[in-house]
Order: sequence, then C-alpha cells, then structure tokens
Amino acid sequence: MKQIVAHQFRRLSAPGLALGAAVAIFAAAAPANAEIQFQFTFQDRDVARMVSLGGSCHRCELSGRDLTGAAFTGANFTNATLVGTNLRGAALVGSNFSGSDFSRADLSGAEMVGANFTGANFAAANLSGAEAVGATLVRVHMAGANLTGAAFNGANMNSAVLTGANLSGAELNAATLANVNARSANFSRAEVAMSNLSNGDFRSASFREATLNGSRLTGGNFAGADFRGAELNRTDIRGADLSGARGLSQEQINRSCGDAATRLPDRLTVRVCRGVSIVRVRPPTPPAPPVPPRVRNLVVATSDR
Repeated sequence: MKQIVAHQFRRLSAPGLALGAAVAIFAAAAPANAEIQFQFTFQDRDVARMVSLGGSCHRCELSGRDLTGAAFTGANFTNATLVGTNLRGAALVGSNFSGSDFSRADLSGAEMVGANFTGANFAAANLSGAEAVGATLVRVHMAGANLTGAAFNGANMNSAVLTGANLSGAELNAATLANVNARSANFSRAEVAMSNLSNGDFRSASFREATLNGSRLTGGNFAGADFRGAELNRTDIRGADLSGARGLSQEQINRSCGDAATRLPDRLTVRVCRGVSIVRVRPPTPPAPPVPPRVRNLVVATSDR
C-alpha cells in the first residue's frame, strides 16, 4: 500500500533527486533576480505529474519544456520564452504572461481564465479546447494558430493578429475583436454573438454557419468573406463593407441592421433599423489572481516495507 510522504528539500530520496533535476532546469531558466515558488507532486506511476509555479520570473527561458498540467498560480512570467513548450491541460489562471512567446507551443485544453497575455506571441500554437474566458489578449499574434473549440467568451482581443487562424467551433461571445487582422481566418460554426468586430480586416475569412447575432461589424472589410448559413439576427452592419462578401442572402440582410454607408453586393438591399438599439453585453469581470503557494515541500509517493 502506498502512502504520500512529505519531505523538505533538505531530504531527497531517488524521486527527490529527479525533482532536484527539475528544479535545476527552472533555476537555469530563470534570471538571477527571479523569485519562483515550486510545488511538485509525484504519486503513482499512472498519475500525471503536477507542477505548481508561482512568484515572478521575468524573461524566463522555458522553451521546449514538458509542463503538461502545470499550474501557474498568480504568477508573473512577463516576456518569458515558451517556444514549443508542452502546456497541455495547464492552468494559467490569473497570471501575467504579457509579451511572452508561446509560438508553436501546445496549450490544448489549457485554462487561461482572467490571465493577461497582452502582446504575447501564439503564432502556430495549438490552443484547441482552451478556456480563456475574460482573458486579456490585446495585440496578441495568433497567425496560423489552432483555436478550434476554444472558449474566448468576454476576452479582449483588440488589435489581435489572427491571419490564417482556425477558430472553427470556437466560442467568442461578448468578445472584443475590434481592429483585428483576421484575413483568411476560419470562424465556421463559431459563436460570435454580441461581440465587437468593428474596423476589422476579415478579407477571405470564413463565417460559414457562424452565429453573429447582435454583433457589431461596423467599419469592417469583408471582401471575399464567406457568410453561407451564418446567423445575422440584429447584427450591426452599419458602415461595413460587405460588397465583396460571398454567400449573403437577402433574408440574412433583412435580419441585420444597416445604414446608407453599408456596402452590399449589387443584388442585395440594406435594411435600416429605426428606433431599435443593438443590445450590448458587458464582458465578464476576470477573476482575482489566486494567492501564490507559500509551501515549498516535496511530496513523494513511497511504498511501505
């Protein structure tokens, strides 16, 4: 029968030596003035390793590391480098990763609720199934990223670069997508209701069977964009350039709200909504950052003899 036995760092068994090696990796990755708190859990062989990281580590070098299921708790990892890092199922809740490089990293199934990724680089990263509700993703670079099935409800993605990104089946309700560059992005079957897509570049993007109810497309460029089967109930298309869009029907336009500045394909006529305001949904408030762990214990599973 196995027990969970706690050891301080001063007392290391064979598993502890492995932990020491892991600590050495992070120590080497961290600048001299960095303060990092570790909490490792090793249990049965069939139980995944759990790593909890807190504190501050500016410009940490963690490229290519295996951090599957790691928990960054109230951490400050600004301008860190995590190129190609394995972060599947990791939790980055309430942490600050502004300016960090996640290019080609695997964040599938990661929890990123309320975290700050301002100016971060996610080029060609895998964020499929990730949950980033209320996250700050202003000016992020997500060109070619895989965001299929991800949840970005209430996220702020103002001025994000989403060129060629795959957001099929993603949830972007009440999100800010203003001023984005989303050329050739795939929003097919995505939920983008009550969101702000104003002044965005969506040329050649796909909105096939997407839900855009109540969203704002004002000032956007949609040349070559595909709207076949998209829902546009009470969608604000005032001032939007849809003249080169594909798959639009008069029925869709009749359900949306435009004005004299709306540009449509020749066969379609704009519908002006008089006395009807577009309902806006306030994005959810991000949760307060959790308190970083204070205990620096090694937890090891050992066998009774």
